[in-house]
Amino acid sequence: MDMATSFLSIDSATFAFQSSERVVDGIDWSIGEGEFRCLVGRSGCGKTTLLKIAAGLLRPTEGAIFINGAKVTAPSAQVGFIFQSPTLLEWEQVIDNVLLPISLKRSPAKTDRQKANDLLSLVGLADYSARYPRELSGGQQSRVAIARALINDPAVLLLDEPFAALDAITREELQDDLLRLCDLSQTTVLFVTHDIAEAVYLSDRVAVMESGHLTHEVTVDLAKPRQRDMRYSPRFNNLCLEVRQAMDEAA
Repeated sequence: MDMATSFLSIDSATFAFQSSERVVDGIDWSIGEGEFRCLVGRSGCGKTTLLKIAAGLLRPTEGAIFINGAKVTAPSAQVGFIFQSPTLLEWEQVIDNVLLPISLKRSPAKTDRQKANDLLSLVGLADYSARYPRELSGGQQSRVAIARALINDPAVLLLDEPFAALDAITREELQDDLLRLCDLSQTTVLFVTHDIAEAVYLSDRVAVMESGHLTHEVTVDLAKPRQRDMRYSPRFNNLCLEVRQAMDEAA
């Protein structure tokens, strides 16, 4: 995909901490509007650093990030970010955790509260708005984090292994929830994971990262919407093997 026609463009992005080697090394990558891309790689390869650069949380040492043609220089409401843990405020109710991105800028209006309640309904937590994070399971906390990331209708959603700590069944349920929500809003998604099967199930394409470089990209030609039975199909297993072999070649 040409940089000029992509929605999220990573243009020769490089990042190095002081007195250290490059963590991200000259990456060029283009993601189209509404696409769901996954990024896999071994620990320490630079995945999370690249994600933070795309979010405006880190400034690249060289190169630039563009969203819909505008250069990313700082965090913005255009970008939703979901961390490895839900990072909810324990002293705030669920509804107020969802509204946090708005509350940091202004007092939430009645329409904001209605939207937050609508998002909680979409993630299956309509009856949990007055609860506190300590009263929720891990999966429920992750659903709150998803709702919070979507409250500003971000054009791009960036996720850093958000389901890694959850049991397998809850993880699969959240994957389906995420796909459904992003399809409803046609959100462009970049999802970082260590889990090859998760990457294949979620994405349109899976990229492999190693030592600060993108080394391979695998097109996932599974039908949409994704169905649970696909996880056990020969094509799914072959795609997982293709990604694993790409990771082995990159090492």
